[in-house]
Amino acid sequence: MSVELNHTIVHAADREASARFMSEVFGLAEPESFGPFLVVRTANGVSLDYIAAPPPITPQHYAFLVSDAEFDTIFGRVKARGLTWWADPFKQQPGQINTHYGGRGVYFDDPSGHFLEIITRPYGSAPP
Repeated sequence: MSVELNHTIVHAADREASARFMSEVFGLAEPESFGPFLVVRTANGVSLDYIAAPPPITPQHYAFLVSDAEFDTIFGRVKARGLTWWADPFKQQPGQINTHYGGRGVYFDDPSGHFLEIITRPYGSAPP
């Protein structure tokens, strides 16, 4: 049997704003309504199902493996929105990009305070 992550529920102060942010910054399809959720689908079939939740929202971390070209495009959108980004998960290296495993990585917040990460090499991989 193979086990695959199918979806995760993402609590958001404003589900529309958070789902739209995700789809726009990452260049994904428009969010789809499904019951109380706004669903954003990724290329590997995993979806982020946004639901409105009362504050306080407990921030979660979501990491996305992207190609070099996708990194450039997504990171360009992050900068164009005037978002703060960090090279590390502790927010100690603002305005920097990490180069772990011979790739590039950066962290930034979504509208509900979730910590999003884009990386071009999986953690633990050998540099090219």
